[in-house]
Amino acid sequence: MHIYSLNQGKELVRAAHNAIELYLKNPFFKKELIEDSLSGFDDKHGVFVTVNYYPTDALRGCVGFPYPSKPIKRALIEAAIAAGFEDPRFVPLSHRELDEITIEVSVLSDPVEVKGTARQRLKSIVVGRDGTIIEYGMYSGLLLPIVAVQEGWNAKQLLEQTCLKAGIPEEYWMQPKVKLYKYAAQVFRESEPNGPIIEVKLPEESKFRKPGK
Repeated sequence: MHIYSLNQGKELVRAAHNAIELYLKNPFFKKELIEDSLSGFDDKHGVFVTVNYYPTDALRGCVGFPYPSKPIKRALIEAAIAAGFEDPRFVPLSHRELDEITIEVSVLSDPVEVKGTARQRLKSIVVGRDGTIIEYGMYSGLLLPIVAVQEGWNAKQLLEQTCLKAGIPEEYWMQPKVKLYKYAAQVFRESEPNGPIIEVKLPEESKFRKPGK
């Protein structure tokens, strides 16, 4: 996985933010205008853009590409627009919300399939490091590494919640016919609306688990 510097992360977050603002002004704007400004971002990576309300961090939209199917500068713009206006869980963003939201960009490593017994699968997942993808026939679900940290889940809970995200029973991750993938993510976000951009360093499980989890 290509590791981006903080300055590069700032470019990605600003580009995602600009895409959302430009789309609000004109849904038919030329995406190439932003792509061309992202010099050196031709590598193919999975990428997700998350829109959160500030300061609660309540989710407002999250869409992306789990696999490295296109250059990140192109995938980023498409993900940003989709997170702001096409996430089926929410109505499209409005102009009045621009000062109430923050933008977060997660750059993904290539997903790696996790094989073995249920115990081996469980031991291979490290919360705070790994995001998860579950695939079972036509069903699939993905959770970013930051979600488990925010929720205080352990590895088993992360796998269960990924199954539920896929629309299958929570215990299905234990079945060999269900494919499990893990990946890492580098995360950059605005610390406040239109504010400074930081890189988010995720703690591993033992450092953040809530009592009783």
